[in-house]
Amino acid sequence: MPYAHTNTPHTAYRWWTMYLTAFVGAYLVLMAEWLYAHDIAPPPVPSEIEVPAGHRPFLLGYATGTQNYICLPAGSGFTWVLFGPQATLFNEDTTQIITHFLSPNPEEGGTARATWQHSRDTSTVWAMPVANSSNPNFVEPGAIPWLLLQVVGADLGPTGGHRLTTTTYLQRVHTSGGLMPTTGCTQVSDVGKKALVPYTADYVFYKAVKRKQTE
Repeated sequence: MPYAHTNTPHTAYRWWTMYLTAFVGAYLVLMAEWLYAHDIAPPPVPSEIEVPAGHRPFLLGYATGTQNYICLPAGSGFTWVLFGPQATLFNEDTTQIITHFLSPNPEEGGTARATWQHSRDTSTVWAMPVANSSNPNFVEPGAIPWLLLQVVGADLGPTGGHRLTTTTYLQRVHTSGGLMPTTGCTQVSDVGKKALVPYTADYVFYKAVKRKQTE
């Protein structure tokens, strides 16, 4: 007589658990893709930092951190020099999504560039400023300028992560704080002194618009 397998309550529960796990996993993947795919409106900005046509925003991060300065000799005197940002970018749910810092760009022979690294898949982009604005109609008093930056390097994460690698331009907007100090760098004994100035900003990430193929 052929053996007939009977679904015991334990077996049924195991299969139900497997199906539920698979469903939840698929749902989370789709939800993550939706979160990164929904439309983002370009922010109003001064004309000099508008992103060229053919690019659209795909990611927005709210940054909090510091603009970091060091006191160095300059001619016959001394001055504060920016040596990089250090900030964390969050999404609308206050979840950390990106780390922002200064690092060598391997595509430019190690030139130090502003860097954004995704917190989840560690994909990374490097960018250089191509325009800035301190237009008082947009930039609040005492804040660092708004910027337009062009990507000059990109790298996949170690497991092929690519959330940031399609970035072509970034805008730094809605800034607060971050200006270099006006005191504390006037004599030889000040050389090497560092100042970490708190700031906040929004960073808007753009990528090229895909052209529809014509038949």
